Amino acid sequence: MLAAAGPALADGPHGVDDLRPGTHLAEPGDAGNRLDRHGVQFQPRDGVPEPPDVSALSWMVTDMQSGKVLAAKDVHRPLPPASTLKTLFAVTVLPKFSQRQVHTVSLEDLAGIESGSSMAGLKEEVPYHVADLWHGVFLSSGSDAVHTLASMNGGWNKTIDDMQETARRLGARDTRVASADGFDTPGQFSSAYDLTLFGQAGLTNPDFARFASTKRAELPQEGGPDAFGIQNTNRLLVGSHGVRPYDGLIGVKNGYTTHAGNTLIAAARRAGRTLLVTVMNPQSGGRNAVYEETRALLDWGFAAAPRAAAVGMLPTLAPGDRLADLQRVAHRPDAPTALHKAPVAARADAGTRQRWLLSAAAAVGVIAVAGLGTGLWRRRRKPRGAAAEESD
Repeated sequence: MLAAAGPALADGPHGVDDLRPGTHLAEPGDAGNRLDRHGVQFQPRDGVPEPPDVSALSWMVTDMQSGKVLAAKDVHRPLPPASTLKTLFAVTVLPKFSQRQVHTVSLEDLAGIESGSSMAGLKEEVPYHVADLWHGVFLSSGSDAVHTLASMNGGWNKTIDDMQETARRLGARDTRVASADGFDTPGQFSSAYDLTLFGQAGLTNPDFARFASTKRAELPQEGGPDAFGIQNTNRLLVGSHGVRPYDGLIGVKNGYTTHAGNTLIAAARRAGRTLLVTVMNPQSGGRNAVYEETRALLDWGFAAAPRAAAVGMLPTLAPGDRLADLQRVAHRPDAPTALHKAPVAARADAGTRQRWLLSAAAAVGVIAVAGLGTGLWRRRRKPRGAAAEESD
């Protein structure tokens, strides 16, 4: 049984009470991993601007090709993730089913959805391709789509366990899963660091990259009397609610709940370079703050990346941790067992760096194609006063 969210936030090594405001610039030559430190982490160099002053409680800018973290703030601070946790859900469940598989949604599939959850609009007794369900997850942040896929995966509780195991295997030590769809639930939290890991792992898979970058879709995609259009709620991807679309944005996943505030994992590609930015809970009060602060960090990252020094490195993705590898075992009868036996991700070192570079190169290829194509507390009844999940 996991501890409640409040104590976990207060008494851990990166708890709220431990955080100290301010920017901590590394001295020249101060090498090593600075991601465990509080405040903004940045290695000053001639010709490299300082990162922008943003209001988010936690954020991280990563160069996907090298695995270098270019700048960061309180990346291990445990915070509610909202629907960005659906990236972990996708990393866990996406490889298990063919996108052409057809599933007829039942009343049992949709049982237990919390009041106020985002919905894709699935209808009972209507057959959908698995790809339709993933459009519902990525575009509409639909809890009905998550519940249906979780039911196909063996149930809600099993899926939560599977997600927790995937987080452990990827080296995401800050994440505790209590609700597979990211709905505010006591004891559930993640971090900017872990969410970046989930985005990194997901973008090595062509299906994940395609869904994460899709702006609009028909549900079901083959039409019919029950079909209707859905649009991605990521304003930085589609351009809506006063937000200009970001040039080169691949997408990934946005989220919002009352307790989490706005959260966003965003990948963008320009001039052959792919950046991954994670932003959690801006404090400025602006309705589009998460998108504009992400825009500022992406702009800074593209300007700084050619000369910026790393403040840390992402873990190496072992071959068994790449979704493309998991996809190859997805249709074997022993697929769930094979998934759980995948190797544990290790920290980058000299012996694994070559493997990471190959993985990153493959991921960049997948991302480029996607960009061109688009232009542990079991979940219980919602406690009184719990926050509602909103679509964007």
